[in-house]
Amino acid sequence: MDYMAQALSLARLALGQVSPNPAVGAVIVKDGEVVGEGYTHPPGLDHAEIAALKQAGERARGGVMYVTLEPCCHHGRTPPCTRAIIGAGIAEVHVAVLDVNPQVQGRGRDELERAGIRVQVGEGEAEARQVNEAYAKFITEGIPFITVKFAVSLDGKIATRSGDSRWISGELSRKRVHHLRYIADAVMVGVGTVLADDPRLTTRCCGSGGLLKKQPLRVIVDSRGRTPPEARVFTEPGQVLLVLAGAAGPKQRAPFTRAGVELVELPAPDGRVDLESLMAVLGEREITSVLVEGGGTLAGALFDEGLVDKVIAFIAPIIIGGREAKTAVAGRGVDKVQDSLKLERVTVERFEEDVMISGYPGGR
Repeated sequence: MDYMAQALSLARLALGQVSPNPAVGAVIVKDGEVVGEGYTHPPGLDHAEIAALKQAGERARGGVMYVTLEPCCHHGRTPPCTRAIIGAGIAEVHVAVLDVNPQVQGRGRDELERAGIRVQVGEGEAEARQVNEAYAKFITEGIPFITVKFAVSLDGKIATRSGDSRWISGELSRKRVHHLRYIADAVMVGVGTVLADDPRLTTRCCGSGGLLKKQPLRVIVDSRGRTPPEARVFTEPGQVLLVLAGAAGPKQRAPFTRAGVELVELPAPDGRVDLESLMAVLGEREITSVLVEGGGTLAGALFDEGLVDKVIAFIAPIIIGGREAKTAVAGRGVDKVQDSLKLERVTVERFEEDVMISGYPGGR
């Protein structure tokens, strides 16, 4: 049995639940039998290793632990996992990947080895890195991991010339989008998407394993303050940030204050929200991952400024046409095809008739 694969499956259950902590899974094996397993719970609660040790109890002694990230060796909201592993008498630990957190970075492995525990590193490393790609960026750079998602027709349109966009992608694709929202800390759109679609931006899928899912933070980027106070996004459960370029006056603030909406006023050197400043604000709020869902103006600005870490595109086998129909990415773009942003580590999945292509901008 692939015990590290089992641990990775457990880690995915924690995605979207435990930020700013990493999503980790752990499995304890004794005499060929799984005696304990667990995954990270929200901050202040058990880490994956502790959950697995509690389930295993005395059966952990002499056992082998498979864990998707190097066990922590420092006091945070909870005590170090390394000490609990040593105290439980674990004989061997398989670690998928070392932690990039400067407080750990191999120190957890070293502490376990000094206690006489055999440690192996690297099993399932690529998949473990992907599970915690947002955590890794946040912990090293202090800003969130940005995924731009869009659904387009075969000719690259996200809406018709009249602005209609329901529905370009199929039902299975839309279910996948709800999962993407579920595992993100925040969902972000530009004001044009709010005006055109009046979206809710909530996740409407359920968590697993008993974790209570919080709705992702909803972020609206609105340089000119055009968002209507009666928009549906303000009526749904969860928090909303309305990000403005420059200061808002009392009259502009009043309806949003009544609706419980938080306004964030950022520098606007060119009349538009400074997106780098926005990422810093989100980082200060311990937002580790942002799913950007449109529109083309916001996506284009993020690409132009080199802020995109991942791209997920759903392509539907339909032709919309129209010179004035909207495209997924606006902004400045490039002058020559050879200068185009190229995706690496590309994967392709089918969702009935739709195709989902995901990848990472070169150099990110």
